[in-house]
Amino acid sequence: MTGVLDRIGKRILSFHEIVGEMLMLLGKTIYFFREAPRNIQSIFVQMSIIGYDTLPVASVMAFFVGMVLALNTGVELQKYGGQNIIGAIVGHSMVRELGPVMTSFLVAGRVGSAMAAEIGVMKVYEEIDALKTLDINPIRYLAMPRLIACLICVPALVVYSDCVGIIGGAIISNLHPKIFVSYTTYYDSLTDALKLREVGNGLIKSVVFGGVIALVACYVGFKTSGGARGIGQSTTRSVVLSFMLILIADYFLTRVLM
Repeated sequence: MTGVLDRIGKRILSFHEIVGEMLMLLGKTIYFFREAPRNIQSIFVQMSIIGYDTLPVASVMAFFVGMVLALNTGVELQKYGGQNIIGAIVGHSMVRELGPVMTSFLVAGRVGSAMAAEIGVMKVYEEIDALKTLDINPIRYLAMPRLIACLICVPALVVYSDCVGIIGGAIISNLHPKIFVSYTTYYDSLTDALKLREVGNGLIKSVVFGGVIALVACYVGFKTSGGARGIGQSTTRSVVLSFMLILIADYFLTRVLM
């Protein structure tokens, strides 16, 4: 019994240690935001990787998510003669939840893992120590541009994904014979139901999720050890931890923003 309690106590202490270290990393990274104008090129490079390079995958994901959402809800609503509100359902679903969460998952899996691996390689092969020797702060040089880029690009990707998903829902609603909702009816129900506040709430979520992705990737990268195997483990850990924190943050943000 004592051994079990000891293990539980160690896990609790380890959890609080990780949370404290991540908060310290966040504070130091925000402190170096004042250095952003001097690192604008690095920020633009990260924005290109996070935003522009993710657009093709985000387009496919959002388009088919919107189509599947419209197909599933439209077929069911048609049984009760309520297919005219399908635009409102697709719009609400994309803007409130699916857009921010699915896009953040995509960025965490595609970009967050790459960030953790890149920084992890630098940590394992002592390139970060070399930066310190050259009087270059690793947090300013590595973490700050990535956090700023995520805070900018993830909300932009979410807005783009929302629009693509809504378009996908409109197309399948109009073309599917069991649903058939005109584009005008779809658009009218969408605009009647979707309010500016809901769009703003989705953007708030996307900013938080973007910060979570960058913070987790940088933290895991800086803590990497153990050679090639450690780099692989850090990549997996970054994705899993990002997914968990995004879902947890989504719940609490939804409660606050309701």
